Amino acid sequence: MSDNEQRIPARAANVSCNDCSLNPICLPVAVKSQQLDELDNIIKRSKPMKKGEHLFRASDPFRSIFAVRSGTIKTYSVTEDGEEQVTGFYLPGEILGVDGIGTNAHSNSAKSLETSAVCEIPFDKLEELSVAIPSLQHHFFKLMSQEIQADQQLIMLLSKKSAEERIASLLLSISTRHQKRGLSSTAFRLPMSRNDIGNFLGLAVETVSRVFTRLQKQGVIAVEGKEVEILDKQQLCHISNGMPADEAQTA
Repeated sequence: MSDNEQRIPARAANVSCNDCSLNPICLPVAVKSQQLDELDNIIKRSKPMKKGEHLFRASDPFRSIFAVRSGTIKTYSVTEDGEEQVTGFYLPGEILGVDGIGTNAHSNSAKSLETSAVCEIPFDKLEELSVAIPSLQHHFFKLMSQEIQADQQLIMLLSKKSAEERIASLLLSISTRHQKRGLSSTAFRLPMSRNDIGNFLGLAVETVSRVFTRLQKQGVIAVEGKEVEILDKQQLCHISNGMPADEAQTA
């Protein structure tokens, strides 16, 4: 039995897609209100995962995709020399686990960065339901396309951008994702460690710390522990696009 197969008490399992605040950005966005019960019937809602608990591991059989309900999940692979390589961070409302569709086995592992909860959607039942609800199938294809785009963006990020550009791009990505959830796009908590950020962006952890300090001194962001506030989003966008912060201030 995988980590995710433990079920929550009946009281907590009564939460439905209709009641979920993430409905507008998750799979239910593609389903008409009268069809939500059909989607609800196939979804398994796990009990909260503890920090460090695995949702699935690389090479586990692919059976389901997952929607993050709360918390943050990171995905990672292990290199030939045994080193962990972070491949993504998933926030509430986002879908993960599609990496296993092509081979029927997960190529990445997924681990909770904090207390988190997910909705498990068995893929065989999702396929059956998608036949009856074409809009659901279309939305799922859109989600898969977004995963491909995210992979391409990461490749571009790692191959062409400086440390400042990479970190600025990550902060803007998280900002946009918070905004989609109706949360503040300028003040948020980073659930991942500086080490995870460095691993994901291909930077030494010392470089990550130096860039955060430099951006703070330049008045672009304010940082206190894991809490980040974007003070000048325009400058952050300029930096993300390759303009040094000191030049961005006069642009």
